[in-house]
Amino acid sequence: MPEAYIIDAVRSPTGRRKGGLAHVHAADLGGHVMKTLVERNPIPDREYDDVMFGCVDTIGPLAGDIARTAWLAAGLSDEVPGVTIDRQCGSSQQAVHFAAQAVMSGTADVILAGGVQTMTQIPISSSMTAAVPMGFSDPFSGSQGWVARYGAEPPTQYKSAQMIADKWGFTREQLEEFSLESHSRALTAIEEGRFEREIAPLEGVTTDETPRNTSLQAMAELDYLFGCDKVTAAVSSQTCDGSSAMLIASEDAVKRYGLTPRARIHHISVRGEDPIWMLTAPIPATEYALQKAGMRLEDIDLVEINEAFASVPMAWLAATGYPHEKINVNGGAIALGHPLGATGTKLMTTLLHEMERRQLRFGMQTMCEGGGQANVTIIERL
Repeated sequence: MPEAYIIDAVRSPTGRRKGGLAHVHAADLGGHVMKTLVERNPIPDREYDDVMFGCVDTIGPLAGDIARTAWLAAGLSDEVPGVTIDRQCGSSQQAVHFAAQAVMSGTADVILAGGVQTMTQIPISSSMTAAVPMGFSDPFSGSQGWVARYGAEPPTQYKSAQMIADKWGFTREQLEEFSLESHSRALTAIEEGRFEREIAPLEGVTTDETPRNTSLQAMAELDYLFGCDKVTAAVSSQTCDGSSAMLIASEDAVKRYGLTPRARIHHISVRGEDPIWMLTAPIPATEYALQKAGMRLEDIDLVEINEAFASVPMAWLAATGYPHEKINVNGGAIALGHPLGATGTKLMTTLLHEMERRQLRFGMQTMCEGGGQANVTIIERL
């Protein structure tokens, strides 16, 4: 089967809510990483086959196929199309999957895959509530089939995070300890300059704004979220603004343009389970991916699993037995933010750079997604 290669990867810094990137239009934020990739690689912009960009809550500046708008706003060739992908939090990871599938099928040679989210301007779940004036309170409760199967109460990520904590017996204190470690790892990574190669500064923001010098005492003072009795903002991913992108190419393109691949897409898959639990799908998805890839978890050198809430990676660790010291080694979304549609390629960009820094072979990425889904990508450093 033809190979799909990662040629390059870049991300913006994550701007905290109402922070240094809050005023940047989504097309300019997404276009920034697109232009960065195009300018530093020897492929003429008009010879890209497609732009696949993840985005959630596609209303206002995020509407109208932001993949296409951002490419054009970056001043790039109007001959190149774009498509916007929504698999909720896994949208840009799915963009990489679609890009790899296009390359491996022989129907494309060069694709830019990534994502963007401006959560200051368009808050989370804006698209779910946008139709309230038209009589739709949420995307689920008006469906007879949905209500008959799952009940009238819409699923929420907060409820799921609480359910996971309860099922695995995690205390509030344990969740907060995990979160504190995420901040500590992120601050260390910034101090040691680990993110410098992967970040393209923008608007005077040169590194991630979201990590905090916090403490267990400060976390203990926060109120619970939405009726939970363990889940607070301290153990949740941060809303933020950001974009990220990767250049995916075929072997023919590698030869044609004299490219040097940095990694090979070794495996791609996605699985789903109960949408009410919503955030537990990375556990069965990991098992499925390893089985399909003919690998064991012991073969994986590093893992990025999105920290939507502390209970999500904690449950994955408990279920798999994988060492905590080998996941999210530079911190996760609790510290570094979760710009929804951009997070998939943001995590993969960080994973690739850290694998290069440590000279490791295999890395795996997975993340929970709305609807009870999870993507898994395994990459091999070259």
